[in-house]
Amino acid sequence: MTLFQKIIDKEIPAKIIYEDDLSLVFEDINPQAPTHLLIIPRKPIVKISDVLEEDKELMGHLIWVAGEVARKIGVEDAFRLVVNNGAKAGQSVFHVHVHLLSGRPFLWPPG
Repeated sequence: MTLFQKIIDKEIPAKIIYEDDLSLVFEDINPQAPTHLLIIPRKPIVKISDVLEEDKELMGHLIWVAGEVARKIGVEDAFRLVVNNGAKAGQSVFHVHVHLLSGRPFLWPPG
């Protein structure tokens, strides 16, 4: 069981910003920007390359949630979404998650 599943199951605390029947949004415990939220599906999917055709609506929902949360917290005009796929790409928790980062300038290319 991943750390994120334990947060979904309310076994460990997290500062939850938003939740619905498909997803959960909470603050990252190791923020890389003044605003750093994680948007996760309740369904356990290990990484983006494991997403199935049946998960297309769920993945679109995560992006929609990102926009809703960005509007709610007042960063809708300047934020970055990041999804890492696999350890070599920087994924450290193996449950799909979208990082929403805001509050500082971001460079391109990202790294």
